[in-house]
Amino acid sequence: MTDLVVNGRPLRFAMDPAAPLLWALRDAANLTGTKYGCGVGDCGACTVLVDGAALRSCLVSLADAEGREVVTIEGLSHDRSHPVQQALAAQGAIQCGFCTPGIALAAAALLARNPDPSPAEIGTAIPNLCRCGVYPRLIAAVQQAARVGRRAERVEGVPPPGIEPADAVRAVPALSQPRH
Repeated sequence: MTDLVVNGRPLRFAMDPAAPLLWALRDAANLTGTKYGCGVGDCGACTVLVDGAALRSCLVSLADAEGREVVTIEGLSHDRSHPVQQALAAQGAIQCGFCTPGIALAAAALLARNPDPSPAEIGTAIPNLCRCGVYPRLIAAVQQAARVGRRAERVEGVPPPGIEPADAVRAVPALSQPRH
Protein backbone atom coordinates (compact mmCIF):
# COMPACT_ATOMS: atom_id res chain seq x y z
CA MET A 1 0.00 0.00 0.00
CA THR A 2 1.22 3.44 -0.93
CA ASP A 3 -0.11 6.55 0.81
CA LEU A 4 0.02 10.04 -0.62
CA VAL A 5 -2.08 13.18 -0.68
CA VAL A 6 -3.70 13.93 -4.03
CA ASN A 7 -5.44 17.26 -4.54
CA GLY A 8 -5.67 17.69 -0.77
CA ARG A 9 -7.14 14.22 -0.13
CA PRO A 10 -5.17 11.43 1.54
CA LEU A 11 -5.29 8.36 -0.70
CA ARG A 12 -3.99 4.82 -0.30
CA PHE A 13 -3.10 2.96 -3.48
CA ALA A 14 -3.19 -0.85 -3.55
CA MET A 15 -0.97 -1.04 -6.61
CA ASP A 16 2.54 -2.18 -7.42
CA PRO A 17 4.81 0.50 -5.88
CA ALA A 18 6.90 0.40 -9.07
CA ALA A 19 3.89 1.48 -11.17
CA PRO A 20 4.16 4.97 -12.64
CA LEU A 21 2.28 7.65 -10.72
CA LEU A 22 0.53 8.44 -14.01
CA TRP A 23 -1.36 5.14 -13.97
CA ALA A 24 -2.22 5.41 -10.28
CA LEU A 25 -3.76 8.83 -10.91
CA ARG A 26 -5.61 7.88 -14.10
CA ASP A 27 -6.65 4.30 -13.41
CA ALA A 28 -7.01 4.08 -9.63
CA ALA A 29 -7.94 7.65 -8.68
CA ASN A 30 -9.90 8.35 -11.91
CA LEU A 31 -8.10 11.68 -12.38
CA THR A 32 -7.98 11.56 -16.16
CA GLY A 33 -6.86 15.16 -16.65
CA THR A 34 -3.32 13.83 -16.37
CA LYS A 35 -2.66 12.65 -19.92
CA TYR A 36 -0.55 9.80 -21.25
CA GLY A 37 1.51 11.13 -24.12
CA CYS A 38 4.85 9.49 -24.81
CA GLY A 39 5.50 7.47 -21.65
CA VAL A 40 9.19 8.43 -21.57
CA GLY A 41 9.07 11.96 -20.13
CA ASP A 42 9.58 13.86 -23.37
CA CYS A 43 6.19 15.44 -24.06
CA GLY A 44 5.02 16.71 -20.66
CA ALA A 45 1.37 15.76 -21.11
CA CYS A 46 1.52 13.86 -17.81
CA THR A 47 2.99 16.72 -15.77
CA VAL A 48 1.71 17.01 -12.21
CA LEU A 49 2.93 18.92 -9.17
CA VAL A 50 4.73 16.80 -6.57
CA ASP A 51 5.46 18.84 -3.46
CA GLY A 52 5.12 21.92 -5.70
CA ALA A 53 7.58 20.78 -8.37
CA ALA A 54 6.40 20.07 -11.93
CA LEU A 55 7.28 16.43 -12.60
CA ARG A 56 6.48 14.00 -15.40
CA SER A 57 4.22 11.45 -13.71
CA CYS A 58 5.19 8.76 -16.22
CA LEU A 59 8.71 8.87 -14.74
CA VAL A 60 7.74 8.99 -11.04
CA SER A 61 6.98 5.64 -9.43
CA LEU A 62 4.19 5.31 -6.94
CA ALA A 63 6.86 4.43 -4.35
CA ASP A 64 8.71 7.68 -5.13
CA ALA A 65 5.48 9.59 -4.46
CA GLU A 66 4.93 7.89 -1.08
CA GLY A 67 4.02 10.46 1.57
CA ARG A 68 4.16 13.38 -0.86
CA GLU A 69 1.61 15.99 -1.93
CA VAL A 70 0.45 15.60 -5.54
CA VAL A 71 -1.66 18.14 -7.43
CA THR A 72 -3.26 17.29 -10.75
CA ILE A 73 -5.10 19.65 -13.08
CA GLU A 74 -8.31 18.73 -11.26
CA GLY A 75 -6.78 20.11 -8.05
CA LEU A 76 -5.24 23.31 -9.43
CA SER A 77 -8.52 25.11 -8.76
CA HIS A 78 -11.97 23.74 -8.12
CA ASP A 79 -13.69 26.25 -10.42
CA ARG A 80 -10.95 26.70 -13.05
CA SER A 81 -10.23 30.19 -11.75
CA HIS A 82 -6.47 29.78 -11.30
CA PRO A 83 -4.71 32.67 -13.11
CA VAL A 84 -2.89 30.22 -15.40
CA GLN A 85 -6.12 28.52 -16.47
CA GLN A 86 -7.84 31.84 -17.05
CA ALA A 87 -4.90 33.33 -18.99
CA LEU A 88 -4.51 30.24 -21.20
CA ALA A 89 -8.15 30.64 -22.24
CA ALA A 90 -7.94 34.42 -22.60
CA GLN A 91 -4.85 34.24 -24.82
CA GLY A 92 -6.25 31.49 -27.03
CA ALA A 93 -3.43 29.20 -25.94
CA ILE A 94 -5.71 26.17 -25.86
CA GLN A 95 -6.32 24.37 -29.12
CA CYS A 96 -7.02 20.65 -28.95
CA GLY A 97 -6.43 20.70 -25.18
CA PHE A 98 -4.43 17.48 -24.90
CA CYS A 99 -1.26 19.17 -23.65
CA THR A 100 -3.06 21.88 -21.66
CA PRO A 101 -3.18 20.16 -18.23
CA GLY A 102 0.56 19.51 -18.19
CA ILE A 103 1.34 22.99 -19.46
CA ALA A 104 -0.95 24.60 -16.87
CA LEU A 105 0.73 22.73 -14.03
CA ALA A 106 4.24 23.49 -15.29
CA ALA A 107 3.27 27.17 -15.56
CA ALA A 108 1.77 27.18 -12.07
CA ALA A 109 4.98 25.69 -10.64
CA LEU A 110 7.05 28.30 -12.47
CA LEU A 111 4.95 31.20 -11.22
CA ALA A 112 5.04 29.86 -7.65
CA ARG A 113 8.82 30.19 -7.63
CA ASN A 114 9.22 33.14 -10.05
CA PRO A 115 6.38 35.68 -10.11
CA ASP A 116 7.80 37.58 -13.11
CA PRO A 117 9.50 35.17 -15.56
CA SER A 118 11.04 36.28 -18.83
CA PRO A 119 10.03 34.59 -22.10
CA ALA A 120 13.28 32.60 -21.98
CA GLU A 121 12.58 31.44 -18.43
CA ILE A 122 9.06 30.41 -19.47
CA GLY A 123 10.44 28.41 -22.40
CA THR A 124 12.95 26.67 -20.15
CA ALA A 125 10.43 25.88 -17.40
CA ILE A 126 7.71 24.71 -19.80
CA PRO A 127 9.37 22.49 -22.42
CA ASN A 128 6.10 20.62 -22.98
CA LEU A 129 5.28 19.60 -26.53
CA CYS A 130 2.16 21.02 -28.16
CA ARG A 131 0.91 19.48 -31.38
CA CYS A 132 -1.02 22.66 -32.19
CA GLY A 133 1.98 25.00 -31.81
CA VAL A 134 0.56 27.52 -29.34
CA TYR A 135 4.00 28.55 -28.10
CA PRO A 136 3.80 32.34 -28.74
CA ARG A 137 0.35 32.43 -27.11
CA LEU A 138 1.62 30.24 -24.28
CA ILE A 139 4.35 32.79 -23.50
CA ALA A 140 1.76 35.59 -23.53
CA ALA A 141 -0.58 33.56 -21.31
CA VAL A 142 2.08 32.83 -18.69
CA GLN A 143 3.12 36.48 -18.68
CA GLN A 144 -0.53 37.50 -18.24
CA ALA A 145 -0.99 34.94 -15.43
CA ALA A 146 2.11 36.39 -13.77
CA ARG A 147 0.64 39.89 -13.91
CA VAL A 148 -2.64 38.57 -12.51
CA GLY A 149 -0.75 36.81 -9.73
CA ARG A 150 1.04 40.06 -8.88
CA ARG A 151 -2.37 41.79 -8.95
CA ALA A 152 -1.19 44.07 -11.77
CA GLU A 153 -3.96 42.88 -14.08
CA ARG A 154 -7.25 40.98 -14.16
CA VAL A 155 -8.31 38.47 -16.77
CA GLU A 156 -11.39 39.91 -18.44
CA GLY A 157 -14.00 38.09 -20.45
CA VAL A 158 -13.14 34.53 -19.45
CA PRO A 159 -15.34 33.55 -16.53
CA PRO A 160 -14.94 30.11 -15.01
CA PRO A 161 -17.38 27.61 -16.46
CA GLY A 162 -20.76 27.72 -14.74
CA ILE A 163 -21.03 23.98 -14.32
CA GLU A 164 -19.73 22.22 -11.26
CA PRO A 165 -17.56 19.17 -12.04
CA ALA A 166 -19.85 16.94 -9.95
CA ASP A 167 -22.80 18.07 -12.06
CA ALA A 168 -21.10 17.37 -15.38
CA VAL A 169 -22.02 13.68 -15.42
CA ARG A 170 -25.19 12.13 -14.10
CA ALA A 171 -26.47 8.58 -14.14
CA VAL A 172 -29.35 8.07 -16.52
CA PRO A 173 -31.74 5.50 -15.02
CA ALA A 174 -33.10 4.43 -18.40
CA LEU A 175 -29.64 3.35 -19.52
CA SER A 176 -29.27 0.96 -16.61
CA GLN A 177 -32.43 -0.93 -17.62
CA PRO A 178 -32.04 -4.00 -19.86
CA ARG A 179 -33.27 -3.47 -23.39
CA HIS A 180 -35.94 -5.77 -24.88
